[in-house]
Amino acid sequence: MEKYCFFLPTRKGSERVKNKNTRLFAGVEGGILRIKLEQLAAVERINTIIVSTNDESTMEVVQSYNCPKIKIIPRPEELCLSSTVIEDFINYIPTIANAEHIFWVHATAPFADVEILNKALDCYEQEVIKEKNFDSLLSVTKLQQFIWSKEENKCINCDRSIVKWPRTQDLNPLYEINHAFYINSRENYLKYHDRIGERPLLYELDKRHAFDIDWEEDFLMAEMMYKNLYQK
Repeated sequence: MEKYCFFLPTRKGSERVKNKNTRLFAGVEGGILRIKLEQLAAVERINTIIVSTNDESTMEVVQSYNCPKIKIIPRPEELCLSSTVIEDFINYIPTIANAEHIFWVHATAPFADVEILNKALDCYEQEVIKEKNFDSLLSVTKLQQFIWSKEENKCINCDRSIVKWPRTQDLNPLYEINHAFYINSRENYLKYHDRIGERPLLYELDKRHAFDIDWEEDFLMAEMMYKNLYQK
C-alpha cells in the first residue's frame, strides 16, 4: 500500500458552469482539469493520481496528458447524479484508493498550486502523522467580518450588548470550508465514513489560493486572474 494518493473526482453534466472542468481556460487546452493534473504530477512525494469520473471529456484530457502517475477509474453512474448523497460517494472512495492517506483535490481550485499542495502535505505530515495533534486536514478561508443570522436576527460572531460595532480584527473568526482539498487517512474514511476525522486541522488559504469556480462569473474571473498571475 502506498503512503499517499491524490483523489480527483469529476462528473459530466455540470449544471451551473457548462463543461467547466475541460473547456478552454485562459488559452489552456483541457482547461482547469489540465492545470490541476499538471500541479498534481509535480508533487514528487505522491506517485498515484486517481481520477474518478464518468465524463468522456475528462478521460480524453487525461489520456492526452499521458502521465504514468494517473489512473482513471470509471465512476458508477449512481454516484454521478445531482441527487447522489455525498456520504455514499465518500464511502466509495476507500474502495478504490489503496493508499494510507488520501489527498482529495478539486479541479475547480486552480490556484491551489504545487507550492500550496506541498506545504499542506508538509503540515499534514508534521501535525497529523508525526505529532498527532490532529487526525486530518481540510482547507479553509478565514472569515472575520460581521456575519448576520436572519433566523436569529443577530450578529453571530460578536456580542453587540458589549460593543455594537467592534473592530473587524476583534471579531471572533469563522472559517469557510473552501473545498480546495482534504487530507485524511484511509483508516478514518472507513471508521468515520467521512472525508475528515474528529480533530481536523484547519489549513488556512488566502482568498486567491482558495478561489473556487462554482458559477459562470467565477470562471470568467478566474481566467483573468490566471492570465495575470501565470501568463505574464
